[in-house]
Amino acid sequence: MKKLFISILILSVIACKKNPEKPATNSIDSIAQTKTDSTAVPKMSEAEKKEILKKTNDEVLQTLKSKDYQKFSEFIHPQKGIRFSMYAFIDIKEDKHFSKTDFEKYVQTQTQFTWGSHDGSGDLYKETIKNYLGKWVFSKDFTISSYSLNEFQGGGNSLNNLKEIYPKHDFTENYIKGTEKYGEMDWKTLRFVYEEFQGKYYLIAVINDQWTI
Repeated sequence: MKKLFISILILSVIACKKNPEKPATNSIDSIAQTKTDSTAVPKMSEAEKKEILKKTNDEVLQTLKSKDYQKFSEFIHPQKGIRFSMYAFIDIKEDKHFSKTDFEKYVQTQTQFTWGSHDGSGDLYKETIKNYLGKWVFSKDFTISSYSLNEFQGGGNSLNNLKEIYPKHDFTENYIKGTEKYGEMDWKTLRFVYEEFQGKYYLIAVINDQWTI
C-alpha cells in the first residue's frame, strides 16, 4: 500500500511539471512582440513622404533612361512584385506581373512575353522585358516631363481605373504634353504605383497612358 501511495505521488509531480499554469507559448509571443515593437519603423510625416516619393520617382526614371534594369529591379516590391499595364486601364488578370526574383531572372534573357494588345489593331504586343521597358515604357524621355503626386495630368478616351484598383496607394505621374503638329494628341504619361514595406517605398505597378482610338 505504501509503494502504491509513493507511485501516485511521483506521477502527480510529473503531471504538474508537464502542465504549468502559463503555457510557454505566451512567453515566446511576448518576446516576439517586444522585438517587433522595438524595431518598428517610425511613421514618416506627409512632407517626408512627398520628398521620398519624388526622389524615388526620379531615380526610377534615371534607371529606365540609362537602361540599368538591374538597378531598376531594386525598386520592385520584395513580396508583391510588379505589374505592367500598357494603357491606363489596369487588367489584373491579363496584365503582365513578375515577382522580383522572376524579373531579375528574365530581364537578362531573350524570352518574349505578351504584354497586351495594341489599341486599334488589337495585335498582341510581344517583346523581351528589356525591349518593353526601352521601347514602350520609356518611349519618351520622361526625365523632362511634368511631375505630379496622386494627381492625373494626362487623360484621353481610355478608362483610367488606377484609383479603383489601388485605392489606398500613392502614385506618381510623369506627363509629356502633346505637340501642335499632332493636335496635342501625341501626349504620353508614365505612372508608378507604390507600396511601403519596412520603411521604404517600392514599385508595385508601372502604367503607361496615351491617346487611344
